[in-house]
Amino acid sequence: MNFQTQIPTAAVLGPVLAAFALVALVRHRRGVPGWRGGPLVLRVVTALYAAAVASLTFFPLWIYGGDYRNQAEWIGQIQPIPLLMADLTMIPNVIMFLPLGFLLPLLLPRLGRGRTVLACALISLGIEVVQLFQYVVFANGRAVDVNDLIANTLGGLLGYAILRAAQRTAAVRTVLDKVSPSPETV
Repeated sequence: MNFQTQIPTAAVLGPVLAAFALVALVRHRRGVPGWRGGPLVLRVVTALYAAAVASLTFFPLWIYGGDYRNQAEWIGQIQPIPLLMADLTMIPNVIMFLPLGFLLPLLLPRLGRGRTVLACALISLGIEVVQLFQYVVFANGRAVDVNDLIANTLGGLLGYAILRAAQRTAAVRTVLDKVSPSPETV
């Protein structure tokens, strides 16, 4: 049986964002620390950023079957040699992870540079693993590239550096301190 179908972004991310909004509303009304004022705004911005990254990296999700199914071996979808095919297409991946390197230390104030970069690398690895899983299960044609992992991690590091540079300015530090939850509420 031949078929192809698409799972649109909104069909998955819409309910996920609605569930987040419901949780945020309940926590806000109950006065849970870290879910009011600036920290709530930071959490909402982070949720929207995460949805945007998921939208760019996983959706739309095409599912193919029968003759429409990609017949290429899944192992051919993996580019394991770093920087072999490096080019300007790495720049969007760097840009995509800049906000993560900026947002993570604000959400989790105890994260230093090393742990922020490690978290960015692990999140990037998770994205690549999910893309490989999508290819194997749904044959949707996503490639897994170690260069994406490198570019995403570099973007996280640059985002962290931008945050720390911005925090050197008193006015910016004051604003960022207002949106960052206190370490006790994390």
